[in-house]
Amino acid sequence: MTPFNNRSTLRNFILFFTIIFAFAVLAPNSANAFQKADEGAPSDLQFTSLPTAADSIAIRKKADSVAKAKTDSVARVQATAKAAAEEAPKSLWQLFVIGFLGGFAAFLLPCVYPMLPLTVSFFTKKGGTRANAIWQSILYGLSIIFIYVFFGLLITLVFGPAALNALATNGVFNFFFFLMLVVFGVSFLGAFEITLPSSLANKLDQNSDKGGLAGIFFMASTLVVVSFSCTGPAIGGVLASAFTKGERLAPIIVMSGFSLAIALPFTIFAMFPSLLKSLPKSGGWLNSVKVVLGFIEIAFALKFLSNVDLAYHWNLIDREVVLSIWIAIGVLLSLYLTGKIKFAHDSDIKHLTVTRTFFAMAAFAFTVYMVPGLWGAPLKSISALLPPLSTQDFDLSAGGSPAAAAPANTTTIKVKKYEELFKRLPKVKGLEEWYDYDQAIEVAKQLHKPILIDFTGWNCVNCRKMEQEVFPDPAILKSLQNDFVMLQMVIDEKTDLPAAEQYKSAVTGKNITTIGGKMLDFEISRYNSNAQPFYVIVNEKGKSLVTPQGASNIETFKAYLASGLAAYKAAK
Repeated sequence: MTPFNNRSTLRNFILFFTIIFAFAVLAPNSANAFQKADEGAPSDLQFTSLPTAADSIAIRKKADSVAKAKTDSVARVQATAKAAAEEAPKSLWQLFVIGFLGGFAAFLLPCVYPMLPLTVSFFTKKGGTRANAIWQSILYGLSIIFIYVFFGLLITLVFGPAALNALATNGVFNFFFFLMLVVFGVSFLGAFEITLPSSLANKLDQNSDKGGLAGIFFMASTLVVVSFSCTGPAIGGVLASAFTKGERLAPIIVMSGFSLAIALPFTIFAMFPSLLKSLPKSGGWLNSVKVVLGFIEIAFALKFLSNVDLAYHWNLIDREVVLSIWIAIGVLLSLYLTGKIKFAHDSDIKHLTVTRTFFAMAAFAFTVYMVPGLWGAPLKSISALLPPLSTQDFDLSAGGSPAAAAPANTTTIKVKKYEELFKRLPKVKGLEEWYDYDQAIEVAKQLHKPILIDFTGWNCVNCRKMEQEVFPDPAILKSLQNDFVMLQMVIDEKTDLPAAEQYKSAVTGKNITTIGGKMLDFEISRYNSNAQPFYVIVNEKGKSLVTPQGASNIETFKAYLASGLAAYKAAK
């Protein structure tokens, strides 16, 4: 194969991909309840005093009021259930976009991008006719997608659907991902290269000469193997996002987006070879893309180390520690993009291009944006990736008054169980949380309020999003303060239970030895779920009042609380 020779000078280039997709969501089926009237036998007939007209009117009004409350409650429950059912597809589409962006970034790396003109040249010459070249390029792209999606499917089969969520909150797993991303990031900075055995690449390359469908597939396999030193770290990054979601289809979805972003350029440019003239030549800018991704992966790795620190109570990786490291990385990245520092494989920068200048401005601006976080600024756009504000030693905002003062709820319980253990758990100003189920039941009995059970976790990203964007809403915060007893159950808490309290789960068959394990087993056995966040509204007897739900937006969660409160009052 002869390398493609591109002599034209590029000033600006734009790669634009349009993805049209449709997704059908089946609305949950609603069941109708029928109630039969009791038929009393003649011998059971008893004579009672007739109610007055005023009594009949009062009884009818009360019945209408209860019926209306129940109707409103059912309507709200159906609305919240429908919204909750829509959350999973949204989450999967987010993963698809993450995978697609990761794949596009991987395509711009030195191991993949230079292969584009070689591959296009191969198809245009060996295909003979343009129709054959187009058909072969499509098969080539589909082969790339198949290989990566198969890898995602393999991950799902190995770990199992239920294990993905457990892995997302597992300390060992998070520490492994921290080390992996640091190693990948350092390799992107130029310290070393991660490659698969050359014998595997040679064997696949030999099989690609066979021709036909098998030859095209082996050619795609050769691309995957040869480019692994660049795509491997990118795959690690997008799979990290997949595992944090805990969705059973997450690895497959994220790899679908990743592979599509890599396969599309090869297919499109093989169909229209003349477009190659508009592409920039391979050069030092490709290594710059690699270095930038290296900085990003090292920064992202701290999220996983923070997860381990929170779950095992090391109390080392506080919020200001992560922010300080991110600010340092941002400064180094800004200096790198402006040419003030360079690595071993970088070429000299004679002048800054407009594109490079804008990227440097963005990096510097983001760095400046993070600085106030050292003094307690919420930084809502990245707060879900940071340790909770409760871990920060120096917080100027702590002295400010909350949005709404919490009511004085007097109970006979003066010491909260596990309060010291969960002092670093993310807090919502103005809310009073309990952490033990039995205590929450007792408090609910004394205050005559329903309980909102919040199944959360140290490492739950969507939990942080709810606590920082949904709970602080004035209407929701007021309702949580005045109308509910808040119970937080942290399913990934690693502290051991006392020996007398350890047991074997009747549902999973596992030995329950930790506090988090007990709370997770409670969620699974009572509500047939192991998701976080997961919200359940119960009465003083522990009976569910409305259908539980997961992460949602402000309006949906507001309606959910209202439906639970209405159901609680209607049952009185």
